[in-house]
Amino acid sequence: MFYNNKRYNAIGSYLKKEFGYKVIKLSLDGGFSCPNRDGTLSNDGCIFCSEKGSGDFTSSSVLNINEQLTEQISLLKKKWPSGKYIAYFQSYTNTYGEINDLKTIFYQALSHPDVIGLAIATRPDCLSDDVLELLSELNKKTYLWIEIGLQSIHEKTAILINRCYPLSTFERAVENLNKYNIRIVVHLIFGLPNESKDEILESVRYMSEKNIFGIKIHLLHVLENTRLAEIYEKGIFRTLEKDEYIQLVVDALELIPPNITIHRLTGDAPWRSLVAPKWSTDKKGILNGIDKELLKRNSRQGIQLKTENWQLKDNEEICL
Repeated sequence: MFYNNKRYNAIGSYLKKEFGYKVIKLSLDGGFSCPNRDGTLSNDGCIFCSEKGSGDFTSSSVLNINEQLTEQISLLKKKWPSGKYIAYFQSYTNTYGEINDLKTIFYQALSHPDVIGLAIATRPDCLSDDVLELLSELNKKTYLWIEIGLQSIHEKTAILINRCYPLSTFERAVENLNKYNIRIVVHLIFGLPNESKDEILESVRYMSEKNIFGIKIHLLHVLENTRLAEIYEKGIFRTLEKDEYIQLVVDALELIPPNITIHRLTGDAPWRSLVAPKWSTDKKGILNGIDKELLKRNSRQGIQLKTENWQLKDNEEICL
Protein backbone atom coordinates (compact mmCIF):
# COMPACT_ATOMS: atom_id res chain seq x y z
CA MET A 1 0.00 0.00 0.00
CA PHE A 2 1.28 3.44 -0.95
CA TYR A 3 -0.18 6.64 0.43
CA ASN A 4 -0.43 10.36 -0.37
CA ASN A 5 -0.72 9.53 -4.06
CA LYS A 6 2.86 8.26 -4.19
CA ARG A 7 3.92 5.24 -6.20
CA TYR A 8 6.58 4.33 -3.67
CA ASN A 9 6.68 3.63 0.05
CA ALA A 10 7.71 7.08 1.28
CA ILE A 11 8.88 7.09 4.91
CA GLY A 12 6.88 10.19 5.81
CA SER A 13 3.58 8.62 4.81
CA TYR A 14 4.62 5.29 6.33
CA LEU A 15 5.30 6.89 9.72
CA LYS A 16 2.07 8.87 9.67
CA LYS A 17 0.15 5.65 9.09
CA GLU A 18 2.20 3.89 11.77
CA PHE A 19 1.72 6.55 14.47
CA GLY A 20 -1.42 8.39 13.38
CA TYR A 21 0.25 11.81 13.29
CA LYS A 22 3.00 13.70 11.50
CA VAL A 23 6.50 12.52 12.44
CA ILE A 24 9.46 14.81 11.67
CA LYS A 25 13.12 13.84 11.78
CA LEU A 26 15.44 16.34 13.46
CA SER A 27 19.13 16.29 12.50
CA LEU A 28 21.46 16.44 15.49
CA ASP A 29 25.19 16.70 16.03
CA GLY A 30 26.23 14.48 18.92
CA GLY A 31 29.84 15.66 18.81
CA PHE A 32 31.14 12.35 17.50
CA SER A 33 34.19 11.70 15.35
CA CYS A 34 34.88 8.97 12.78
CA PRO A 35 37.59 6.28 12.57
CA ASN A 36 37.99 7.25 8.94
CA ARG A 37 39.03 10.77 9.98
CA ASP A 38 40.84 10.51 13.31
CA GLY A 39 43.69 8.35 12.05
CA THR A 40 42.34 4.99 13.23
CA LEU A 41 41.63 3.97 9.63
CA SER A 42 42.47 7.16 7.75
CA ASN A 43 42.84 10.88 8.23
CA ASP A 44 41.03 11.78 5.03
CA GLY A 45 37.49 10.41 5.37
CA CYS A 46 35.40 9.38 2.39
CA ILE A 47 36.30 11.52 -0.61
CA PHE A 48 32.80 13.06 -0.88
CA CYS A 49 32.32 13.79 2.81
CA SER A 50 32.08 17.45 3.85
CA GLU A 51 33.91 19.04 6.75
CA LYS A 52 30.82 18.45 8.92
CA GLY A 53 30.79 14.70 8.24
CA SER A 54 27.63 14.80 6.10
CA GLY A 55 25.88 16.79 8.80
CA ASP A 56 25.74 20.14 7.02
CA PHE A 57 22.15 20.80 8.12
CA THR A 58 22.42 19.70 11.74
CA SER A 59 22.23 22.03 14.71
CA SER A 60 25.48 23.31 16.15
CA SER A 61 27.38 20.85 18.32
CA VAL A 62 28.07 23.80 20.66
CA LEU A 63 24.53 23.19 21.90
CA ASN A 64 23.78 20.09 23.96
CA ILE A 65 21.23 17.58 22.69
CA ASN A 66 18.28 19.05 24.58
CA GLU A 67 19.14 22.54 23.35
CA GLN A 68 19.42 21.32 19.75
CA LEU A 69 16.03 19.62 20.01
CA THR A 70 14.36 22.60 21.67
CA GLU A 71 15.75 24.99 19.05
CA GLN A 72 14.48 22.93 16.12
CA ILE A 73 11.13 21.98 17.62
CA SER A 74 10.33 25.61 18.43
CA LEU A 75 10.69 26.42 14.73
CA LEU A 76 8.44 23.54 13.63
CA LYS A 77 5.67 23.61 16.23
CA LYS A 78 3.63 26.27 14.41
CA LYS A 79 3.58 24.22 11.21
CA TRP A 80 2.93 20.87 12.90
CA PRO A 81 1.45 21.61 16.35
CA SER A 82 0.52 17.96 16.94
CA GLY A 83 3.63 16.50 15.34
CA LYS A 84 6.21 14.32 17.08
CA TYR A 85 9.89 13.86 16.36
CA ILE A 86 12.61 11.35 15.65
CA ALA A 87 16.02 12.45 16.90
CA TYR A 88 18.43 11.82 14.03
CA PHE A 89 22.10 11.59 14.96
CA GLN A 90 23.57 12.42 11.57
CA SER A 91 27.06 13.93 11.72
CA TYR A 92 30.04 11.59 11.49
CA THR A 93 29.83 8.11 13.12
CA ASN A 94 27.31 8.06 15.94
CA THR A 95 28.25 4.77 17.61
CA TYR A 96 31.95 5.64 17.70
CA GLY A 97 32.65 6.50 21.31
CA GLU A 98 32.68 5.27 24.88
CA ILE A 99 29.58 3.21 25.58
CA ASN A 100 28.56 5.28 28.61
CA ASP A 101 28.83 8.48 26.57
CA LEU A 102 26.67 6.97 23.84
CA LYS A 103 24.06 5.87 26.35
CA THR A 104 23.96 9.31 27.96
CA ILE A 105 23.52 11.15 24.67
CA PHE A 106 20.85 8.84 23.26
CA TYR A 107 18.83 8.88 26.47
CA GLN A 108 19.09 12.67 26.59
CA ALA A 109 17.31 12.77 23.24
CA LEU A 110 14.65 10.33 24.41
CA SER A 111 13.98 12.40 27.53
CA HIS A 112 12.34 15.11 25.42
CA PRO A 113 8.54 14.64 25.66
CA ASP A 114 8.00 15.12 21.92
CA VAL A 115 10.67 12.63 20.79
CA ILE A 116 9.18 9.24 19.90
CA GLY A 117 12.17 7.61 18.23
CA LEU A 118 15.85 7.59 17.30
CA ALA A 119 17.67 7.34 13.98
CA ILE A 120 21.40 6.74 14.35
CA ALA A 121 23.82 7.06 11.43
CA THR A 122 26.98 4.97 11.72
CA ARG A 123 29.51 2.73 10.01
CA PRO A 124 29.16 -1.07 9.96
CA ASP A 125 32.62 -1.42 11.53
CA CYS A 126 31.49 0.57 14.58
CA LEU A 127 28.92 -1.89 15.91
CA SER A 128 30.76 -3.73 18.65
CA ASP A 129 29.00 -6.18 20.98
CA ASP A 130 28.47 -3.56 23.69
CA VAL A 131 27.08 -1.10 21.13
CA LEU A 132 24.70 -3.76 19.81
CA GLU A 133 23.52 -4.46 23.35
CA LEU A 134 22.85 -0.75 23.90
CA LEU A 135 20.98 -0.52 20.60
CA SER A 136 18.94 -3.57 21.55
CA GLU A 137 18.04 -1.89 24.84
CA LEU A 138 16.99 1.28 23.02
CA ASN A 139 15.04 -0.74 20.47
CA LYS A 140 12.86 -2.12 23.26
CA LYS A 141 12.13 1.36 24.60
CA THR A 142 11.56 3.42 21.45
CA TYR A 143 11.17 3.42 17.68
CA LEU A 144 14.72 2.93 16.44
CA TRP A 145 16.52 2.55 13.17
CA ILE A 146 20.22 2.46 12.32
CA GLU A 147 21.49 4.12 9.14
CA ILE A 148 24.56 2.66 7.41
CA GLY A 149 26.41 4.42 4.60
CA LEU A 150 27.22 1.59 2.21
CA GLN A 151 27.07 3.79 -0.95
CA SER A 152 28.02 0.93 -3.31
CA ILE A 153 28.55 -2.83 -3.20
CA HIS A 154 31.53 -2.66 -5.57
CA GLU A 155 34.94 -3.03 -3.96
CA LYS A 156 36.68 -0.94 -6.63
CA THR A 157 34.37 1.94 -5.71
CA ALA A 158 34.89 1.39 -1.99
CA ILE A 159 38.63 1.75 -2.50
CA LEU A 160 38.21 4.82 -4.72
CA ILE A 161 35.98 6.65 -2.25
CA ASN A 162 38.20 5.63 0.71
CA ARG A 163 35.35 3.92 2.54
CA CYS A 164 37.84 1.80 4.48
CA TYR A 165 35.76 -1.31 4.98
CA PRO A 166 34.89 -4.26 2.71
CA LEU A 167 31.40 -5.46 1.80
CA SER A 168 31.80 -8.41 4.16
CA THR A 169 31.86 -5.98 7.11
CA PHE A 170 28.54 -4.52 6.01
CA GLU A 171 27.04 -8.00 5.62
CA ARG A 172 28.14 -8.95 9.13
CA ALA A 173 26.62 -5.74 10.54
CA VAL A 174 23.27 -6.43 8.85
CA GLU A 175 23.29 -9.98 10.22
CA ASN A 176 24.03 -8.75 13.75
CA LEU A 177 21.41 -6.00 13.69
CA ASN A 178 18.83 -8.46 12.36
CA LYS A 179 19.54 -10.75 15.32
CA TYR A 180 18.32 -7.95 17.58
CA ASN A 181 15.38 -7.06 15.28
CA ILE A 182 16.79 -3.56 14.83
CA ARG A 183 15.57 -1.67 11.76
CA ILE A 184 18.25 -0.92 9.17
CA VAL A 185 18.32 1.91 6.62
CA VAL A 186 21.03 1.73 3.96
CA HIS A 187 22.49 4.68 2.03
CA LEU A 188 23.36 4.32 -1.66
CA ILE A 189 24.95 7.04 -3.80
CA PHE A 190 24.12 7.27 -7.50
CA GLY A 191 26.77 8.75 -9.78
CA LEU A 192 29.97 7.72 -7.99
CA PRO A 193 33.04 7.98 -10.26
CA ASN A 194 33.43 5.22 -12.84
CA GLU A 195 30.23 3.39 -11.89
CA SER A 196 27.97 2.42 -14.80
CA LYS A 197 24.18 2.34 -14.68
CA ASP A 198 24.29 -1.46 -14.50
CA GLU A 199 26.69 -1.35 -11.55
CA ILE A 200 24.48 1.13 -9.70
CA LEU A 201 21.44 -1.09 -10.21
CA GLU A 202 23.47 -4.09 -9.05
CA SER A 203 23.83 -2.33 -5.70
CA VAL A 204 20.06 -1.74 -5.64
CA ARG A 205 19.31 -5.40 -6.42
CA TYR A 206 21.71 -6.53 -3.72
CA MET A 207 20.06 -4.31 -1.10
CA SER A 208 16.59 -5.36 -2.19
CA GLU A 209 17.41 -8.93 -1.19
CA LYS A 210 18.48 -7.93 2.33
CA ASN A 211 16.26 -7.83 5.40
CA ILE A 212 16.26 -4.06 5.77
CA PHE A 213 13.71 -1.44 6.77
CA GLY A 214 14.64 1.31 4.36
CA ILE A 215 16.85 2.74 1.63
CA LYS A 216 18.21 6.25 1.12
CA ILE A 217 19.16 7.12 -2.44
CA HIS A 218 21.59 10.02 -2.74
CA LEU A 219 22.70 11.95 -5.78
CA LEU A 220 26.46 12.39 -5.73
CA HIS A 221 27.25 15.98 -4.78
CA VAL A 222 30.67 17.45 -5.40
CA LEU A 223 31.46 19.84 -2.55
CA GLU A 224 34.26 22.33 -2.12
CA ASN A 225 37.31 21.33 -0.08
CA THR A 226 36.84 17.61 -0.66
CA ARG A 227 39.05 15.10 -2.43
CA LEU A 228 36.13 14.46 -4.78
CA ALA A 229 36.21 18.10 -5.90
CA GLU A 230 39.90 17.78 -6.76
CA ILE A 231 39.19 14.73 -8.93
CA TYR A 232 36.17 16.38 -10.57
CA GLU A 233 38.08 19.53 -11.46
CA LYS A 234 40.66 17.40 -13.26
CA GLY A 235 37.89 16.10 -15.53
CA ILE A 236 38.34 12.49 -14.41
CA PHE A 237 34.58 11.91 -14.14
CA ARG A 238 31.32 13.69 -14.85
CA THR A 239 28.24 14.10 -12.68
CA LEU A 240 24.83 12.83 -13.75
CA GLU A 241 22.43 15.01 -15.71
CA LYS A 242 19.00 15.71 -14.21
CA ASP A 243 16.93 13.57 -16.57
CA GLU A 244 19.54 10.82 -16.42
CA TYR A 245 19.26 10.78 -12.64
CA ILE A 246 15.45 10.75 -12.67
CA GLN A 247 15.40 7.80 -15.05
CA LEU A 248 17.93 5.95 -12.91
CA VAL A 249 15.97 6.51 -9.69
CA VAL A 250 12.78 5.19 -11.27
CA ASP A 251 14.65 2.16 -12.61
CA ALA A 252 15.87 1.57 -9.05
CA LEU A 253 12.45 1.97 -7.45
CA GLU A 254 11.06 -0.66 -9.78
CA LEU A 255 13.56 -3.15 -8.29
CA ILE A 256 12.91 -2.40 -4.61
CA PRO A 257 10.28 -4.48 -2.76
CA PRO A 258 7.32 -2.34 -1.66
CA ASN A 259 7.76 -3.26 2.00
CA ILE A 260 11.10 -1.38 2.07
CA THR A 261 10.59 2.26 3.04
CA ILE A 262 12.11 4.98 0.87
CA HIS A 263 13.80 7.63 3.04
CA ARG A 264 15.32 9.77 0.31
CA LEU A 265 15.31 10.01 -3.47
CA THR A 266 17.86 12.77 -3.80
CA GLY A 267 20.03 14.73 -1.41
CA ASP A 268 20.55 18.19 -0.03
CA ALA A 269 23.81 20.08 -0.34
CA PRO A 270 24.78 23.49 1.01
CA TRP A 271 24.58 25.63 -2.11
CA ARG A 272 27.50 27.85 -1.15
CA SER A 273 29.89 24.88 -1.23
CA LEU A 274 28.24 22.94 -4.06
CA VAL A 275 30.52 22.50 -7.06
CA ALA A 276 28.30 20.17 -9.09
CA PRO A 277 25.72 19.34 -10.26
CA LYS A 278 24.10 22.74 -9.91
CA TRP A 279 20.70 21.43 -11.02
CA SER A 280 20.54 19.39 -7.80
CA THR A 281 19.40 22.47 -5.85
CA ASP A 282 15.98 22.09 -7.51
CA LYS A 283 14.89 19.35 -5.12
CA LYS A 284 11.18 19.90 -5.71
CA GLY A 285 11.70 19.66 -9.47
CA ILE A 286 13.64 16.40 -9.10
CA LEU A 287 10.98 14.79 -6.91
CA ASN A 288 8.21 15.98 -9.24
CA GLY A 289 10.19 14.57 -12.16
CA ILE A 290 10.38 11.18 -10.46
CA ASP A 291 6.63 11.20 -9.80
CA LYS A 292 5.93 12.15 -13.42
CA GLU A 293 8.20 9.42 -14.77
CA LEU A 294 6.52 6.78 -12.59
CA LEU A 295 3.14 7.98 -13.85
CA LYS A 296 4.35 8.04 -17.46
CA ARG A 297 5.53 4.44 -17.18
CA ASN A 298 2.41 3.42 -15.21
CA SER A 299 4.96 2.08 -12.78
CA ARG A 300 5.58 1.81 -9.06
CA GLN A 301 8.04 0.54 -6.50
CA GLY A 302 8.73 -3.16 -6.95
CA ILE A 303 6.96 -3.59 -10.28
CA GLN A 304 9.94 -5.36 -11.85
CA LEU A 305 10.08 -8.02 -9.16
CA LYS A 306 8.97 -11.48 -10.20
CA THR A 307 6.62 -12.04 -7.25
CA GLU A 308 3.11 -11.60 -8.60
CA ASN A 309 1.93 -9.97 -5.37
CA TRP A 310 4.04 -6.91 -6.18
CA GLN A 311 2.72 -6.42 -9.72
CA LEU A 312 0.68 -3.35 -10.56
CA LYS A 313 -2.75 -4.43 -11.76
CA ASP A 314 -4.57 -2.70 -14.57
CA ASN A 315 -6.44 0.40 -13.43
CA GLU A 316 -5.21 -0.05 -9.84
CA GLU A 317 -5.60 3.11 -7.78
CA ILE A 318 -2.88 4.49 -5.55
CA CYS A 319 -4.23 4.49 -1.96
CA LEU A 320 -4.70 7.93 -0.39
